[in-house]
Amino acid sequence: MSENGSQSNMSDLEEEDFMDTEEIPPRDIEKEAEDAKNTGNNFYKQKDYFKAIKFYTNAINLLPDKAAYYGNRAAAYMMISNYTNALEDSVKSVEMDPNFFKGGLRMIKCYIALGNLTAASRALQDLKSRDPNNSTSYASENTNINRLRDLEANADKDMNKSDFRRVVYVMDRALEMAPACVNYKTKRAECLALLGRYNEAQEASNEMLRANSLNAGALYVKGLCLFYQDHLDKARQHFLQVLRVDPDHGKARLAVKEVKELESTKQKGNAAFTSGKNEEALKLYRAALLICPNNKLTNAKLHANIAAVYIKLRNYEEAVKACTAAIKLDDGYVKAYARRIVCYQELEQHEDAVRDAEKMHKMEHSRESKQRLRDANIKLKMSKRKDYYKILACSKSANMDEIKKAYKKAALKHHPDRHSHGTEEEKATAEKQFKEVGEAYAVLSDPKKKLRYDNGEDLDDPMGGMHHDVDPTQIFQTFFGGAGGGGPHQQFFNGGFPHGARGADPGFTFSFG
Repeated sequence: MSENGSQSNMSDLEEEDFMDTEEIPPRDIEKEAEDAKNTGNNFYKQKDYFKAIKFYTNAINLLPDKAAYYGNRAAAYMMISNYTNALEDSVKSVEMDPNFFKGGLRMIKCYIALGNLTAASRALQDLKSRDPNNSTSYASENTNINRLRDLEANADKDMNKSDFRRVVYVMDRALEMAPACVNYKTKRAECLALLGRYNEAQEASNEMLRANSLNAGALYVKGLCLFYQDHLDKARQHFLQVLRVDPDHGKARLAVKEVKELESTKQKGNAAFTSGKNEEALKLYRAALLICPNNKLTNAKLHANIAAVYIKLRNYEEAVKACTAAIKLDDGYVKAYARRIVCYQELEQHEDAVRDAEKMHKMEHSRESKQRLRDANIKLKMSKRKDYYKILACSKSANMDEIKKAYKKAALKHHPDRHSHGTEEEKATAEKQFKEVGEAYAVLSDPKKKLRYDNGEDLDDPMGGMHHDVDPTQIFQTFFGGAGGGGPHQQFFNGGFPHGARGADPGFTFSFG
């Protein structure tokens, strides 16, 4: 076959192939867009809003100048509470078609949901001017705008009065109408922190930060929670982060100043206390209390520090007041209870000490708290028995010579012969006191009995073998070295001190009565 013949055949094949190819019809973009919109509508009716958004987006990509498509997608965004995207689509739909009533109404609803009342009111006036015939819809949105303005005003008043619980209530009502308002959420979270509801405040802050990690208000509330839980260093870091995001955040700037001042003043107070400058320490701790009155946990520690100073000064009444102030701010503050127990015992308010020890044991339930409760109960029991040291008018640290001297003085003071000319009541009182003096000496002069007494043991316990019924006259006679003869006291009071009395002056005499 010739070369020319070969070329002719190739030409015929190419022409034949070209003639067999079907012509592709042009796309009907408008129909595809409508189909996508209709599919989106079906998913919207089924409440599958995410799929509805997907198909509305397909429709917009096909026909980006169709206002109704943006309006439909805005409606779907609103149903999943994505008011930011819904607002963007609503504004776009109205820009494309100023007479698109549904788009304008959705724009107003989005502004309200986001808490932008100024923009909502302006959009409402614009829509009224373009379409004055939907008075019912306008009245409803106007009512919501005015209601939110009233709630904002009430919240500001309550905030100024430090009625944080009321602010939370008002913000909850406002968020029912404006669920996406960051300002309302932030104010509510801040007040939760101020009320000491830190877990709720942090949860609210974290929710806002998930939506926007650079939300200065949410970061500030997290710092506030740390500050009020006495994590001063971490709180300062959060407040500084707020200022990096928003250099004009006034509350964060003030908080940084408060944290630094509080740390510095507290540390100076601690240094003064350690160096024995008690009055200066009190002054500094009190000054620190004024820096941030809402910081309950830190201020509880400051009150406990004040109590420590007063305990050091042996001013237990003021120490109790300081501990009570600390516990009022932090009911679970173990150290404040422990210090108040010490003070109550020093003041001989043992029942109060036992109550505090019981609370501590419930909070800690440790071996140490169990022992503290046991000791408090022993001291309570001891407080209800006779105080032999008090009867003899000697200290609990008195040695044996001091106990003997104290007995001698007390026995001579309360001896019945000295009160023989008194009234029957005076005689009975003297007899009782004389017996108690002898009983006290019988115990405190015996090392074993004294040890058991000091340990709070029951001396009348038959298992202890130390029943302490005593004859005070016999103790008196034994102590002063007298012998029998005459009446029970005559031998020892025959016009003067008994000659065998230790330390008595033989030349000195006196008469009772």
